Amino acid sequence: MSTDPLLQPYKLKHLTLRNRIIVTSHEPAYPEDGMPKERYRRYTVERAKGGVALTMTAGSAAVSKDSPPVFNNLLAYKDEIVPWIRNMTDAVHEQGAAIMIQLTHLGRRTRWDKGDWLPVVAPSHHREAAHRAFPKKLEEWDIERIIKDFADAAERMKAGGMDGVELEAYGHLIDQFTSPLTNELDGPYGGSLDNRMRFCLDVFRAMRERVGKEFILGVRYTADERLPGGTDKADGMEISKKLRDSGLIDYLNVVRGHIDTDPGLTDVIPIQGMANSPHLDFAGEVRAATQFPVFHAAKIPDVATARHAIASGKVDMVGMTRAHMTDPHIVRKIIEKREDDIRPCVGANYCLDRIYQGGLAFCIHNAATGREETMPHDIPKADIRKKIVIVGAGPAGLEAARVSAERGHEVVVFEAAGNPGGQIRLTAQSPRRKEMMSIIDWRMAQCEKLGVVIHFNTWAEADTIEAENPDVVIIATGGIAHTEVLTKGNDLVVSSWDIISGDVKPGSNVLIFDDAGDPAALQAAEFLATAGAKVEIMTPDRSFSPEVMAMNLVPYMRSLQKLDVTFTVTYRLESVERNGNQLIAQVGSDYGGVSKQRTVDQVVINHGTLPLDDIYFQLKPNSSNLGEVSYDELLAGQPQTVVRNPEGKYQLFRIGDAVAARNTHAAIYDALRLAKDI
Repeated sequence: MSTDPLLQPYKLKHLTLRNRIIVTSHEPAYPEDGMPKERYRRYTVERAKGGVALTMTAGSAAVSKDSPPVFNNLLAYKDEIVPWIRNMTDAVHEQGAAIMIQLTHLGRRTRWDKGDWLPVVAPSHHREAAHRAFPKKLEEWDIERIIKDFADAAERMKAGGMDGVELEAYGHLIDQFTSPLTNELDGPYGGSLDNRMRFCLDVFRAMRERVGKEFILGVRYTADERLPGGTDKADGMEISKKLRDSGLIDYLNVVRGHIDTDPGLTDVIPIQGMANSPHLDFAGEVRAATQFPVFHAAKIPDVATARHAIASGKVDMVGMTRAHMTDPHIVRKIIEKREDDIRPCVGANYCLDRIYQGGLAFCIHNAATGREETMPHDIPKADIRKKIVIVGAGPAGLEAARVSAERGHEVVVFEAAGNPGGQIRLTAQSPRRKEMMSIIDWRMAQCEKLGVVIHFNTWAEADTIEAENPDVVIIATGGIAHTEVLTKGNDLVVSSWDIISGDVKPGSNVLIFDDAGDPAALQAAEFLATAGAKVEIMTPDRSFSPEVMAMNLVPYMRSLQKLDVTFTVTYRLESVERNGNQLIAQVGSDYGGVSKQRTVDQVVINHGTLPLDDIYFQLKPNSSNLGEVSYDELLAGQPQTVVRNPEGKYQLFRIGDAVAARNTHAAIYDALRLAKDI
């Protein structure tokens, strides 16, 4: 028996959980037609296979038709979901894990123009800022209907083999009843705390009557909204005790904060640059006050913090949800004493931010997550050992090196710089984004274990590469900042990279023209403004920084607004000319009829990158495939067999920004899906 606190079993009612690590409910937006089909099943089962004790799925499966799926939620109000749920729960149980599902009614946290175009409902007419819908104030028949919907959905989940059901309360309809900020009802469901809690307890009572005493029921709720006039800590402790004393539930899953705005959501689910485990001590206070089973998750990305959470008695089960998107096999690696091999969550929040923009959840540096049908988490060995030469030690090059070495190939990497990392090393210059370097550090450690040879400070020429007698050459040289976007004055501007790297001294009155919309413009702005510059960010788009996405934008805005940075949308920088020691920036608009000027002393351009592809084109004539990639073979998971030059000495490919400016995830996905079949 292990003495590791994380590996101790835990008895929850009749259910024995094999360790103390859980994946809390989250919606990866993988449903198809509201059902958890093969992509969803494979994703969920992978975490069970990796050793987690309990995986909770479906962050807020909808129980009613007027709770439409703004996050592509599962539709728990449909009978047809039962066999799909059964297919998933059977597969999870076969791996030795327990599985639960989270049910909800979103209340005002959705939109009326989704799903069946039914009115959004809430206990008041106050809209939620994040989703903007003005709700209908609930009538008594709405309340009766929704309580029945919860009970019906719970019965479906039991029929589908779930071990239990968790209610999502915080920010959703149940919390909208509980919070005095969002409940303006009279009578039995409004007014006093007991009345405001009545809806929640009536829902649990109806579910318990339907599913019986043995089925596990829990609640994920906020015990402190951290909003003036809302549920405060004292109220939250009282709510926690009332939930315990109801005799209807089996555990508390504690949250602190509110999610009705982007900043509020980001404080509940912190991202990189924010403190780890910020609400863990608070969850411990709830457990101490209630002496009741407590679960908790909020930026607990590493094993050491999770171990502390259990060993100190702060919680009974610790959630490592985003960490399991990065590495689904955390528990297996703990058991095998391979904690150094755990792929680290870097808090980039690419996963959640994509969901809130209507996309599928993908991990920024594990391209197999959510693609378990086609991409492996464990790389199989190749039948024939080959010599692979890779140019570039950024995220794409190092992922290609890692995967190729896992395949059993001999791998050599050439890197022109003295250190690995490429654009990520530049990104990590900002203290807020320093965690990004773990993407590189983990791959470097894996490559070292696998025997990859890396030559730094080496500018790889064609003859250098060909002297290695490679079977395959992969060009992962990345890109270089592109600033040639003006009709005049391109020689007078600098790039966002120049500012972030410190290669160019900050000006005092700076115009940043950003039509890439990625983090580099905001990083440069923060660097400049912190140095004392007056800064304006201008974009021709109708919103600024669209590639940064909601939760990653929050810390930037908290900083840049305090530094009085100006944001100007729908205007385009057209040209720049010198006037003494000043620059005259000519500004127009894609909408036409506008001509303005800005007088500044520095102009910064953020316009993505151009591929550094000279070496690729030098090597191309001597390659057997002339650089061609068969997309049919790539997407089918088959080795590349294109031969356009029978006299060619090697296959040649390029990946990442050496092809075109994209992002870190795209670069790593390029590398994985190519190299896994070499």
